[in-house]
Amino acid sequence: MIISQIASICIGASLGALLRYGLGLSMNSIFPTMPLGTFFANILGGFLMGIFMGLIKDQSFFPNTMKLAIATGFLGSLTTFSTFSAETLTLLTHGQYLWSSIMITSHVAGSIFATFLGLYSVKVLSY
Repeated sequence: MIISQIASICIGASLGALLRYGLGLSMNSIFPTMPLGTFFANILGGFLMGIFMGLIKDQSFFPNTMKLAIATGFLGSLTTFSTFSAETLTLLTHGQYLWSSIMITSHVAGSIFATFLGLYSVKVLSY
């Protein structure tokens, strides 16, 4: 890996992490049983990844460093499987089985659906 690739990932990751932190600060207190900041970070990240996938699919004008900054750096640090896992485990250890099931289902299905919507949006807007 060369310095420009490392720098691209670091810059993107810094911005994604700041957005995720901001979402947590502004949203997690709204509904403490299911932290909405993590949920929206994952859904937004999925949607943006779908858009990005659609944009780069047939385009060679995206430099590799930009792809790394956006997909690996920004979206990789915005979406957060480890926080989702920790929050789900906390619910499980507190006997909140229904809420943990809702959380698992909504994060996984929501992220996949949001990624599809992002990709589909690019297709619709391209025509």
